[in-house]
Amino acid sequence: MTPLNGLAAAVADWRCLVVGGAGAVGGLFVDLLAGTGARVVRVDTAPGPDRITGDITAPDDALAAEVAAADAVLLAVPEPVALAALEWVAAALSPGALLVDTLSVKSGYAAATADLRSDVELLGLNPMFAPALGFAGRPVAAVAPRGGPRGAALLGLVEAAGARVVPVTAERHDRLAAASQALTHAAVLSFGAALAELGVTADELATIAPPPHATLLALLARIAGGTPEVYWDVQAANPHAAAARTALAAGARAVDTAVAKGEDAFTDLLADARAVLGSRLPEYGAHCARLFDLPRPSGP
Repeated sequence: MTPLNGLAAAVADWRCLVVGGAGAVGGLFVDLLAGTGARVVRVDTAPGPDRITGDITAPDDALAAEVAAADAVLLAVPEPVALAALEWVAAALSPGALLVDTLSVKSGYAAATADLRSDVELLGLNPMFAPALGFAGRPVAAVAPRGGPRGAALLGLVEAAGARVVPVTAERHDRLAAASQALTHAAVLSFGAALAELGVTADELATIAPPPHATLLALLARIAGGTPEVYWDVQAANPHAAAARTALAAGARAVDTAVAKGEDAFTDLLADARAVLGSRLPEYGAHCARLFDLPRPSGP
C-alpha cells in the first residue's frame, strides 16, 4: 500500500463536517477529504443543493447532531464566527474528534482554545496561497497545539496532495504572516496609490513598462481584483500588521534618505537589501529571471 493510499484509507471512514464549505478555502478541503472516500458534509449560510444551510453560531438540531457525529470538524470561517461557535462546538464533539481551523490569524483563536477539553485534537491550518491554485507545490502553515492521530493523518493527506507543510506556533505564524502577507499587500497597494498620485494611467505605463514594473502592475491587478474582505482581514486582524506597515513606511523613508545623502549611502542600502536575502539571493534572483522570461500579455 502506497503512503497516499494508506492515508486515504485512514481518512476514508471519517465523517467530516466542513463549515463554510461553499467558500474557496472550505471547498479546497472538501475536495481533499472527499477524494479519500470520506463522508463529507458542507455547511454554509448560503443555501445550495449540496450542503446543509445553517449558521454554526446558532445551530439547529440537525447541525448540532452533525457536529456530535463528526470525526473531524473544519472551520473555514472568519475569526469572529469561529470564536463565537467555539464553545458549543467543542462541547458537542465526540472524544477523540479533530477540530481544525483555517484562520489567517492564529494567536487569538489559540488563546481561546487553550482551556478546551483535553480529549479532542486541535489543528490550525493556513494555506498560504489562493485556493484556486491547489495544494501542489504550495506552503501550508500548520499550528498543532494538541496533536493526535487524526491531525497527523490530515497533515499527511495535505502533504500527499503536494503541499509543503510548515509547522509553526500560533505566535510565530502571525509574525510571519504579517511580514509575508500584510507587508506584501501593503507594499503593492502603496505602489498603486503612488501611481494614482503621479497621475499616470495603466495604458500609458503598459507601453513602456520594464519587467519589474510590469510584475508590480500584475500584483496590483491581482489584489485590486480580489475580494476586499480577504485583504482587509490580513491587515486588520493580524496583531503584527500595523508594525509591518510602519516598517514599510520607514523603508520608503530610508530610500529617500539614502538618495539625498548620495551614491555611497545608496550603495549601502542595496548591501543591506542583499543581507536580508542572505543565501537565498541567487535562488530568488533566478526566480525573478524566470518571471521576466514569461511572454508579455497581449491587449490593447
